[in-house]
This record gives sequence, structure tokens and C-alpha cells, in this order.
Amino acid sequence: MSAKKRNNHFLVQGSILAAASLIVRMIGLLYRIPLTHIIGDEGMGIYTHAYALYNLALILSSYSVPLAVSKLVATRTAFKEHRNAYRIFLCAMVFSIAVGLIATLIIFFGADFFAVVISNNPKVALPLRILAPTILVFSIMGVFRGFYQGKNTMIPTAISQILEQIVNAVVSIVASYLLMKNYSASVNVAAYGAAGGTLGTFIGAFVGLLFLVFVFVIYKPVLNKQMRKDSESTRESYKSIYKLIIITILPVVLSQTVYHVSGVIDNSMFGHLMEGKEIALFDYEVLKNSETGLYSKDNTLTLIGIYGSKYLTLSNVPVAIASAIAAAIVTSISAAHAKGYVEEIRNKVSAAIKFNMIIAIPSAVGMGVLASPILRLLFRDSYQLSANFMRLGSIAIVFYALSTVSTSILQGIGKLKIPVINSAISLGIHVVLIYVLLEFTPLSTYALVIGNVIFALVVSILNWFSLEKYLNYRQEIVKTFIIPTVSAGLMGVAAYFICNGFMKWTGSILIPILITIPVSILLYFSLLILMKGLEEHEIAQIPKGEVMIRILRKMHLL
Repeated sequence: MSAKKRNNHFLVQGSILAAASLIVRMIGLLYRIPLTHIIGDEGMGIYTHAYALYNLALILSSYSVPLAVSKLVATRTAFKEHRNAYRIFLCAMVFSIAVGLIATLIIFFGADFFAVVISNNPKVALPLRILAPTILVFSIMGVFRGFYQGKNTMIPTAISQILEQIVNAVVSIVASYLLMKNYSASVNVAAYGAAGGTLGTFIGAFVGLLFLVFVFVIYKPVLNKQMRKDSESTRESYKSIYKLIIITILPVVLSQTVYHVSGVIDNSMFGHLMEGKEIALFDYEVLKNSETGLYSKDNTLTLIGIYGSKYLTLSNVPVAIASAIAAAIVTSISAAHAKGYVEEIRNKVSAAIKFNMIIAIPSAVGMGVLASPILRLLFRDSYQLSANFMRLGSIAIVFYALSTVSTSILQGIGKLKIPVINSAISLGIHVVLIYVLLEFTPLSTYALVIGNVIFALVVSILNWFSLEKYLNYRQEIVKTFIIPTVSAGLMGVAAYFICNGFMKWTGSILIPILITIPVSILLYFSLLILMKGLEEHEIAQIPKGEVMIRILRKMHLL
């Protein structure tokens, strides 16, 4: 297979997972709308706290498993060592069940401790306890997903993610509604509502796992046939595989832990540092009904709810593409690295970064320009504070996309410790910055947005230097960053006037947004192609690229 075709396959698999991830994020975004209406901003604040703690436990126990398993399986599959790949699957499963069970028990029985000490609010304990069994389910599911990805197919992972999210959405809404209704007289009614949302996460994950097991049962005869052809001399011992799994998983765990612990730290610092302070001018719009004029546990939860359930949720939608490409590129680069295909690795790196920037940059611009109408349409949120979060923090989309992909590239070439070091440096800067801004300035929740941007920016810069050092590689700048930025900037100006013009003319929000988004996308890609930011041979590598080329020729853009 030629390098060009191998690149094309990597983009195809990444695009399949990216499409599924976007569908999953859109479902997640859409079900958050009724969920927010049902449990309110305070309930969403409790949900955000519980989910941040759960995410941290998930990262420590199983979040790194798919990446580690896919990397190890891909390397064995590249040399047709199918029996060793299966042994890695078995060892990873035993490891994940043991670690996942321990993490589940710690979170379940320690929920009250974590809620009070870390989140500074005992209401977080109930939804956190409901979430605890999901860790074990995800631990098992991660091994299946990593195995399939290592076999160079993203389809089982993609379908399971969509099934998982559909069930999650339905159960979350129904359970939250019923629990809020049944416990309406309780002082902890918002906590019960949040618990309904976390119950959906558990049931959805369980359904996703059932699908992956079903796929494995069907695939097992094919795997048995492949293993019978293996040479006995290449068989690796279980002891050496366990050692390899631990060596591979630990740096990834540390990297992902550092990467995601910033959210837990932000929520914790905000709750502890702001309680009892005079409410900042920025937050009066949201907390105008506060009787004391001081931050309390409940109104800090409200602000965290807006920050987490609206700003972070919306900004994470386009980052899903980067996460999908990152999952695909680890497998692809690991196989190329094992065979010493240095030039192919550089080509893949260039394609992955450029593909992500072409999507992330206009997403950031669009999210910032259309912040207010999107929030009003989706959440009926007309707060200036919420819109300003989006305007100020939308640039983080670009930095998170770049840092996510570059981290996976470094892991793919075996530099597992480097992302840990880079993320740790960034976290240190992030924590100091957030503390100073919360303690000594009136920025309040804006400090969290600024910290979110700076964290991703620093990781991106450090990873960039690491790629240059270890791959002797320099990313092309003009077509990867400058032309997409110029195209997105012009698109943003057009989107602003189109959306606001139609809003004044129609008096609605839905129709202007439905018109503005597709027109903006068409305008952006037209400008990108006209400025030679995306050329014909690059379009050909994208899934259905030949069809796109024919359409673009008919439009006289090529």
C-alpha cells in the first residue's frame, strides 16, 4: 500500500469516528437543553461537579485503556502477530476489570468525602454515587474499543458511542423529570435531578458495552482463523504483556489525568475561594436575587452550571473531531513507527494537524460570533455573562484541537512521557493563574474561562516544540493556520451581519441560524479553496473526496 493510500485510510477511519463523535456531541448538546430546563442551573452545577470527579476517576482507572490497547494491538497487527494481539486484549481486560472495580468502590463509598472536601457541597454525593458503577462498565468497554481500533476499524467504536448517547439522553431526561417530580418537596431536589442525569450515563454505557460484546462474538471466529496461522515462536508471555501494558498505560494515564484534572481543580477552587465574597459586578445579572450580596454554595453552583453545561459543552462539540482524529492517528502512527516509516509519519502528522485546524479555526470564530443567538436558541439563555464566556473562550477550541492531536502523535511515536511533562507544566501555570485571578481580581467566573484557554495554549506550544525535536518536523504555517484564519475571519463578519439582519427581519432566532450556518460553511470553504489553503490532491484524501472535487469543479472553485 502506498503512503498516499495509507494516509487516506487513516483519514477515512478518523472521519468515521469524527462523524460519530459529532453526532454524539450533538445528541449530548440537545439533551442538555431539556435537562437544563428540568433541573435548572443549580442542578446542572451539581451535575458538572459530579461529572468532573467521575471523569477524574475514569481517567485514573480506564480512560487511557483504549489508546494504550490500540497502540499495542496495532503494532502486533502490523507484523501479523494476531495471537499476541489477542493476548494483549485478554491481559488488558483482566487489568481493566480489577482497576475499574477498585475505582468504582472508592467513588461509591467515598462520595460524601469527595463531595464535601473537593466540591465543597454535600449535594454532589448522590449523583456521584449513581455514576460510580459506570467506571467499571467503561473500563471493560475501553478494552473492546481499543482492540477494534488497533485492528484499524473505528466502526464498532463509532456505533457503540451513538447507541450509548441515545440511551443516555432518553434515560437522563426521563429519570431527571421523575426524580424532580417525586422529590419536589425535598431541599435536595436539585441533587435528585442531577442524579437522574447521571443514571442516564450508566445505562447508556451499559447498552454500548452490550453492542461491543455482540460484535466480538461475531468477530471471534475470524480472529481464531488468524491466530491459527501465527508462528509459535513469536508468542509473548502473559507476564511480559502485563508489564508492557502497565508501562504503556501509566504515562498515558498521567498525561490524561493532568489534562483533565484542571476542571476538578477549577471547580474546587471556585467553590472554596468565592464563598463568602461579595458578588462581582459581572455576576449580578445571574445572581441578582441573592439576599446577602455574597457568594454562597448554591449560587457558586449556579455559575459553575452555566460555565460547565453551556460554555464547556458547546466548545467541546468541534473538539470531538480532534479527539477522533487523535484516536485514529495513534493506531496509524504506531504501526508506521514500528516499521520505521519516518516520512510516512511526517505526512500523517501534517495531514492530521491541517485537517484539524481547517475545522477548529472556523468553529471557534463561528462559536464566538454567534454566541448569543445560539445560547438563546438552545438554552433560552439571554445572559450577557453566558455569551461573553463563549466570545472570550471560543479560541480554546483551536488550542484544544491542536493539543489533543499533538499529544496523540507523541504517544504514537513512543514519547509517552513528553505529554505528561508538558501537561504538568501547563497545569502548574494554570493553577497559579486561576488562584491569582480568583483571589485578587473581580473577574470571578471569567477567570475560569481565561484559565481554560491558557491551559490548552501552553500544552499546544510545548507539544509543538516536542514534535519539532523528536520528528525533526516543521508544520507548514500559511496553509495550515494563516489562510484558514483569514477565511474564517471573513466568514465571521458575514455570519454576524447575515444572522443579525435576518433576526431583525424575521423576529426569530431559529430561521436566521438555520440560514447563517450553511451559508457560512459554504463561504468559508469557498474562500479556503480560492486562497489555495486546500488543494485538489488534499481534498482527494478526504472520504468522498473525488465526489467533492467533481462538485467543486462544477462550481468553478477548482
